[in-house]
Parts: sequence; C-alpha cells; structure tokens
Amino acid sequence: MSRISAVALRDAVLDEGSFLSWDEAALDVGADEQYRGELARARAATGLDESVLTGEGTVFGRRVAVVASEFDFLAGSIGVAAAERITAAVERATAERLPLVASPSSGGTRMQEGTVAFLQMVKIAAAVELHKQAHLPYLVYLRHPTTGGVFASWGSLGHITAAEPGALIGFLGPRVYEHLYGEPFPTGIQTAENLHRHGVIDGVVPVELLRSTLDRALTVLSDQPDPPPRAPDAEPIADVPAWDSVEASRRPDRPGIGYLLRHGTTERVLLSGTGGHGEAATTLLALARFGGQPAVVVGQQRGVGGGLAGPQALREARRGMALAAGLRLPLVLVIDTPGPALSAEAEEGGLASEIARCLAQLVTLDTPTVSVLLGQGSGGPALAMVPADRVLAALHGWLAPLPPEGASAIVFRDVDHAPELAAAQGIRSADLLRNGIVDAIVPEHVDAADTPMDFTQRLSATIATELHALRSMTAEERLATRLRHYRGIGLPGA
Repeated sequence: MSRISAVALRDAVLDEGSFLSWDEAALDVGADEQYRGELARARAATGLDESVLTGEGTVFGRRVAVVASEFDFLAGSIGVAAAERITAAVERATAERLPLVASPSSGGTRMQEGTVAFLQMVKIAAAVELHKQAHLPYLVYLRHPTTGGVFASWGSLGHITAAEPGALIGFLGPRVYEHLYGEPFPTGIQTAENLHRHGVIDGVVPVELLRSTLDRALTVLSDQPDPPPRAPDAEPIADVPAWDSVEASRRPDRPGIGYLLRHGTTERVLLSGTGGHGEAATTLLALARFGGQPAVVVGQQRGVGGGLAGPQALREARRGMALAAGLRLPLVLVIDTPGPALSAEAEEGGLASEIARCLAQLVTLDTPTVSVLLGQGSGGPALAMVPADRVLAALHGWLAPLPPEGASAIVFRDVDHAPELAAAQGIRSADLLRNGIVDAIVPEHVDAADTPMDFTQRLSATIATELHALRSMTAEERLATRLRHYRGIGLPGA
C-alpha cells in the first residue's frame, strides 16, 4: 500500500498555514563515508534532514505539538539525531503544556548506529511518560508501516492510539521474521484492523477523518466544560416491587450504554474494547461530553456475549479509570451486567483479583466519579464499578450480590423464590436510596424501554449536573467525602 508522508500527515491534521517547525539542524553523529552517503541520498529524496519532523500548529484553533516520522528517510529509522529531535519536542510540548500528536511510520532502530541507536528509545519513552505524568494528552496515529523499537516504545504509549487503515503494525517486521525462521509470518495478524479487534489499538481512522477525530477528542481532553445544564425537575419516585424492576431491567429493548452514548452525549470517541472481540467487548470505553461536561465513560454492555463480565472486561474498566486519572477527567461508570463470567478461563484469568483491583482503584481514584445503575447490577463486576463520588440509579436499576435466582437457589434450593428474595434483600433503587448506597433516582415513565429518548435525556442531564457540581470540590475534599461515605454504609446512625 502507499505510504503517507510526514508532510502530508502534518498538513492533513493542522489548520492551514499554522505549522511552525521546531527542528534545529540535525546532530552530526560522526557517520562513516558509507553512512554519510546514505544520509545524503535520503535528504535529497525527501527534502528532510532527518527521519522525523517536529513542531507545533493548531487543530481548529487549538495549539498542539506534532512529531511525525518519514518512512522514506532510511525507513523512518531512529538514530541518535532523530531521537534527540523527538525527545526535545516532547520536552518542549510538556514545558508549554501542549497536547502532543505523534505519528510514527518506522522500521525501528537505525541499524547503521547499532546498539547506541537501540538505547535511544529509553529517553524518548521517558520524555513521553513525563509528558503524561504532567496530565497532558499524548495521542498516537500509527502509519504504514510501524514496527520494531518504535512500536515498542513511543508508538505504544498513547492515551489514545489509532492507526491508518490497512497499515502493517507489529513488533517484529515480517521480512525479519522470514529470514530468521525460514517461513512467512502468518498473514492478517500485523494489521491495524486485527490489532483493533484485539483491543491493542483504539481505532482505525482514515487520514482524511483524522483531523475531525482529533477535534472531537481534544474537545473532551482539552477544552473547558460548558456552563452547567438545567437540572431535571424533581419527581416523586414510584413505589415499584423489586421483582418488577428486575424484569424491566432485563428487557432486550431497554436502552443501554450504547444508546446513552449515541443519544445522551456529544463528541463521542469510542476506544478499545468496543470492536466486539471476546469478553472484553462487554465493557465499552469512550470519551464523551454529557451536557457539555467532559468525561471518560466506562459502560457494561449486557447485550454483548451475554453481558457476563470476565477478567478482560474488568481490565478494560481499569484502563478507563487510569485514563481518567492520567488526564484529570471525570469518570462516568455505567453498570448493567447480569453478573460475572463463571468459567475455568475466568478463574485462570484472575477474575477475583481483577474485581478487587477495580474496586480498590475506583474508590481511591483522584478524579470526580459518577456511577449509574442503569439496569442489572449483579455480583462482583457490578460492585467493582459502584463506589463513586455520586451514585445514580434508574428507577428499575438494582444491585445485589447475586441475581435473585441465585440467592433463591442458596436459601431455598430452587429459583421459585426469586421475587421474594429480591424484595427481602433490598436490591431495588428505592431501597438503595434509603440505605445510602444510591444518591439519586432517575425516574422512568413507566419503563425506560417504552420512552428511551425521554429517559436518556433526563439521565444525561442528571449526570451533567453531578459532574459540574463535583468539579467545584477540591480533590482532597472529594476523596475524603467518598471514603467517609463508604466507611459508614450499614453502620448504625451513619
């Protein structure tokens, strides 16, 4: 396939005429005569003095820093001069507090410089990590081809990572593999599309759509929140039997996380786990705005693969938590799961430990958090996404250690007593509100499945109101209040 040049990539992303180069003269690395000849030919062929260009420009008026590889310059390889240029650009972006867009297209380490070139990946990775520790966005667009040490360092460290359609992306280049092992590398593995299916990258984006995708992402990651929306009017909460809510929550036409994102948010950017591969796809991860309030969104998709949450789904949720903390964005968690995946694979994959890590990470997270009991809230995977600053519940949302049928099987050795156990265990939204587990209930008229748009708009406005209120608190105040609240649940007088 044809390759996108560094200059073409730069011009496709930035506002016209906005680019300002940061490149200084390339370092003299003391090349021998043969290497000097190769450098001279690469410069003549590309019009560039090294395999990367760096600088700044604007994307719809926002300043961003850019680092882009040029594959036609010695296969985009990274030696000392290129690495120094990249590192200096990353450090400058950090110092000037700019989002950084990096677009590798490279075969990896420059063989002409040997092990010294190999070690350059360390300083690039360090600079990128310090940029991220400064809570600044690092966005990666992988172009054809990206392999070797570049993919294994700054090409794989993005907060968000997309790739060019059809791009060859992989650690070991297929030509090297064939020479080392005497057979071709399996086809269809090292492609952008396959890596997206497996959750390695967040999306496959044609270059002509990259600019608009960056715009949506930066609207969430960098732009200020809008003024708060008007809070929905308070309504009396219907007294619904617990079993009625359980049955309503299981309606296949009940609006879920996908519907909420489509109709209740703007500037949506779907991230890994949303491509439908394996049980990780039961967790949806996205950037979005609710009523102008930016957030990372983690949502359970009960309709995908039965909705049972296993270790990979919980790891995807923890990635969302880390993304929110790293970018200092609020986190919205949407709970809607029939329960954990109970299988040998789930046990061997560390299901219990993933629930524990998810639970511990969320309750101590240093960013505003809002959890939403949208429907079923069964078992450990639901509990792991509950302990937020504010917990909302749809009228028919519920939370229980087991589905009511499971509780009935334990207590009565049958499933016939499920409605009785649902009532006795206090799983419905009204009981959760009374016990301090839920902070507010979003009404349904009478069932969200019958009026999905009306319900979704009220839920979105409620989430936005909560996010705006939480932003007015200091991080220390939020965390102390959160921990105090969960310390007291169930205690007399709490």
